[in-house]
Formats: sequence, C-alpha cells, structure tokens
Amino acid sequence: MNKTLSSFILLIFLGLVFVNCANRGTPEGGPKDITPPKIVDELPKNYSTNFDGKVIKIYFDEYIKIKDISKQLIISPPMTTQPEITPLGGASKYITIKIFDTLQPNTTYAFNFGNSITDNNEGNPYPYYRYVFSTGSYIDSLSVKGNIVDALKTQPETFVNVALYEVDSTFTDSIIYKKTPKYITNTLDSVTTFSIDNIKAGKYMLMALKDGNGDNKFQQKTDEIAFYKSFITVPTDTTYTLKLFKEDLDFKANRPQIAATQKIGIGYEGDYHNMKVNVKSEIPEDFNTRITKDAKTDTLYYWYKPKLEADSLLLNISHPNFDKDFTVKIRKQKKDSLTIAGNPSGTIGIEQPFKISGSIPFTRFDASKVNLIDKDSSKVDFTTEFDSINNTYLFNFKKTEENKYNMMVLPEAFTDFFDNKNDTLKYSLSTRKASDFGFARFTLVNANYPLIIQLTTEKGEVKAERYTSKPETVDFMNLQPATYFIRVIHDANGNGKYDTGSYLNKTQPEKVSHFKEIEVRADWGYPETLEFTSD
Repeated sequence: MNKTLSSFILLIFLGLVFVNCANRGTPEGGPKDITPPKIVDELPKNYSTNFDGKVIKIYFDEYIKIKDISKQLIISPPMTTQPEITPLGGASKYITIKIFDTLQPNTTYAFNFGNSITDNNEGNPYPYYRYVFSTGSYIDSLSVKGNIVDALKTQPETFVNVALYEVDSTFTDSIIYKKTPKYITNTLDSVTTFSIDNIKAGKYMLMALKDGNGDNKFQQKTDEIAFYKSFITVPTDTTYTLKLFKEDLDFKANRPQIAATQKIGIGYEGDYHNMKVNVKSEIPEDFNTRITKDAKTDTLYYWYKPKLEADSLLLNISHPNFDKDFTVKIRKQKKDSLTIAGNPSGTIGIEQPFKISGSIPFTRFDASKVNLIDKDSSKVDFTTEFDSINNTYLFNFKKTEENKYNMMVLPEAFTDFFDNKNDTLKYSLSTRKASDFGFARFTLVNANYPLIIQLTTEKGEVKAERYTSKPETVDFMNLQPATYFIRVIHDANGNGKYDTGSYLNKTQPEKVSHFKEIEVRADWGYPETLEFTSD
C-alpha cells in the first residue's frame, strides 16, 4: 500500500471518529417518561390489621413529590388532629405519615391521596393511592356508591365531600353542624361519581358537602349541601344520586348603626321581606318611619322623623325566626341630599320599563308634571308602579321600533321623606329596529305545569324568563343575538320562583331541566321543541 493511499485511509478513519464523538456529544432526546412511580414497600403493609402505630412509611422506586395535599388527601374517618405528611415542598423516595390523633378502636381507616403523588421529574401521578389499615382484627370492606348532580347548573362543583353519619342513639339532625362524619370521600377535580369504601354494616345518613373552609361540617353561609331523602342501610346495592344546592340563608340582622342624619343602616343576611322594626324608646306622636334597601349591599335603611333629642334609640328587629333588641347610639352625622337617577340611559328595550329612583324615600309623586313625547312630538301615555323598598317608580309605556322618546319631569313632581323636591329632569331614550333582535319559540311536550322557562348565559345568569301555567307555545321576543342556555324550573308550589332545598326541613330543591343551548341571530327566529321526561 503506497503512502498516499495510507494517508487517505487514515484521514477517513479520523473523520469517522470525530463524527461519532460529535454525535455522542449532541443530545437527541428520547421518549418522554410517562411511567408513574411504583411503590416498593409499605411499613406497616397496606391493609394491616390490629394497627397501633403512629408512623407509616411508603417507599417508591424513584423520587416523588406531593402536591395539593390539602385538597387531594381525604382521610376516612376524619381525624380531629391532622396527621403530618412529608415531604412537602421537596422530593423524597418515601412518604412519611405521622399520626397524632387517638385512633378509634375496631375501626378501618383509609388515606385517599387522590392524584397528589407524582414523580419528581415529569409529574406523572400515582393515581388514587389508598393506604388502609384497621385498629381491629379485620378490614371493613363494604361500599356506598353514587353520583353528584347540581340543583341549578348543568355540572356540579368539583372537590365535593360525600359523607356518611352513623345513625345511632346519639344521632340528631344537627350533627352535621357540630361533628365530622363517620366516613368520607371526595369527588376530586374530574369526576361526579363517588364511592365511600371500607365501611362497616349499619344505618347511615348520606350527604354531600361543597365545603367552603375544609372543616367537614356544614356552614349555611359558605357551603353547598346535598342529602339523601331517607336513611340508608349498608350493605346496599343501590346507586344513590345526590343533588347539590345552596340553602337560603336564615335571616339575621346585624347591629344597626347611624348612617346619616335620621337614617339608620341595618345590615342583614337572608330574606328581609318579613322583617319588622319596632321602636321601644319613647317617641313623639308624629314619629314617622320608612324602610328602603341599599342598591348594592345587603343593607336596609331605617328613616325616621322628626329628629330626636335622645342620645340613643332602642329598636326591636323581628322576623319569623329572629327577634332581638338593639340600642342605636345617635351621633351627629351629615344630612343626605336628594339625588334622582333614571335607568336605563340611552337605549331602552321594547318591553323594558323606565325607572326613576331617589336617594331619599319618595312620599309623593305628581304624574301631571311628567311629559313624555316621541320623535314626532306626539304625547305618549304612561302608567307608573311604585317599588317602595327600592324607592323606585317604574314608568310603563308602549314603544315602537326605531323611535325616540323624551321625558321632562317638571319641578316638584317628586317629594321625599324630608320634603325635598326635584328640579327639572330630562331623559332621552331610543329604541332599536326590530331586525336587530331575534326570537325563540318553544313547544312543550309532556310538560307538567306551571313552569318557569329561562334563557341563561353559560354561567347561569338569567337573560330572559317566561312563566307558563298551561299548554301553549312560549315566545321570547326581542332577544339580543347570543348563545342561550335553556333552563326550566318545575314550579311545584306555583309561587312563580325557584325554591331551593332545606336540610333541616328535609325538603329537596325544585326540579330543574336543562336543554341544549340555542344560538339566536338578528332578524331570525328559532323554533324548538322541549320534550320533558317523567323522572
């Protein structure tokens, strides 16, 4: 072999070596790790009996982390003192559970980790790991299964607790306010079904809770609740459906306080409509009062005249389920001035009333001092309704499309509680052309009346509503173009509104049916058949 050929072969060899070295130094990646961590040991072993320890360790084949443990971990039965779970905020090849609570005898405990255990690098979860042990000689193995629905919405909330309270000699209806349940599970963030496992035979009250503060007790103000209509007996093969709802708050008045001269603010919770306020102090014979509601907050205003010389006023606030005396300190405050506002501004709907509201209660209204004309300067007749609690006059008048309306309110048309009167008020309104709107027509099949038919947004905000008490087509006219969700309330008591449930009264919320959404377009009608089922 000549020298030139040898040199050429050597150069090729060195080039191949260089390329191979370069390739080895250039990472090409590989398939993504999608394998969850594996458990290699548990001390004590899962499903151990006669457990009397305080520390549990679960070992894995790789480094793991724990995330969202406060939401994901469900311990059944609940413990009064929460155990310590590590690692938190770091990685480890094992989980340590330190138990501080005094465990109940002959009881099966389950730690449901949900999807909180993941590998350290890729976040692959070890799904729905459960560690179970018994302080007795056997593991309870019975289950209660079912699903959660929402009373008003198409889908229920996530992370709903489902629980069993043991019905024994100590059971009372108030137990859900005071004690944690015997057994508990959670729907977590992706399912509406539930299974309460490792329970013993017995008689139970089955309920569910969207728990606002995580204490496993029902608080009417923050929580949603569901309960099965009767006690259940375990073992059972029944699949239970629980309807989650928000109770109406029980009425409660907060301590009244002076809000302005001769004006007392009363904060409240619940339904104020049956509230009464009585003065228990000595008052003059010409003492007069009015009550109005704040437009934005849960506050009622108690107006009174004449001005009192006393430094305090004793009020009794009562309601069918509330009765309490309050002493209100009379302090010097600024006096309210009368402001008047009209609504809506600019464009008004064909069926929409025009509203005039005042900051101080109206006591007199002179309709002869109101002049309403259209774009042709033709006089338009109107009627009024007075909403006393909201201190608002509603002006109803017949409107036509693409018209303009001008309202002039002359001085002294409105007189308020303190004899203030308005200056001249002017309002300009207009209607749009009919072709800007759409409509929907519903034919009802197999319906039980009366019904409340609502068109809502995706979040459930009501945009239009019709009430029907007999077989007929139901029309929604002058709808803004949009996608509407159809919700029908079965008004069982015929009071014209949706009634929620009550745990203590053992009443379920009124039935609600949902139908496929519709898209309403401008200058276009949407006929739809709503067929009801008998369930």
